[in-house]
Amino acid sequence: MLLALYSVAGVSKVAAEGIMVAVGAVIKDENERVLLVKHRPERGGFWQGKWICPGGKLMLGERIEEGIKREVKEETNLEINLTAPLTTFDRIVESEGGTELHVIYINYLAEKAEGELRPNSDVGEARWASRKDILDIWEELHEDTRKLFRIAEIVQVGE
Repeated sequence: MLLALYSVAGVSKVAAEGIMVAVGAVIKDENERVLLVKHRPERGGFWQGKWICPGGKLMLGERIEEGIKREVKEETNLEINLTAPLTTFDRIVESEGGTELHVIYINYLAEKAEGELRPNSDVGEARWASRKDILDIWEELHEDTRKLFRIAEIVQVGE
């Protein structure tokens, strides 16, 4: 997801702007591997340093499906086919100064359609990961990505 947290006159940008609607996809290739991305270190932010699924902020006037495809294309150079919506969930991050982040995640399962994987935009790294790879790097995944993978049944709840 594409959002950096910073303060302006004691109020975080996120708190000043309100709730963020983030769209993304759990993308599988022809070998049932899942696409993971990691943001460039200089970008900072809530998702910094962890593997996540491609996605970002839904733009005003943009349909959910269009936003997902745009974000995936911007971050990875891939075209995708959306196959099924996933259960929506949210994240609220509190601090002493109040709410720092409130994001609603809207994700779809998707399949790679065409294109060559090439990290773009804020993405510094991208990789295809098998289920075994995902379990091996479980602690390197952002906690919201771990939740998303349980929702998408990439892993089971007890794993």
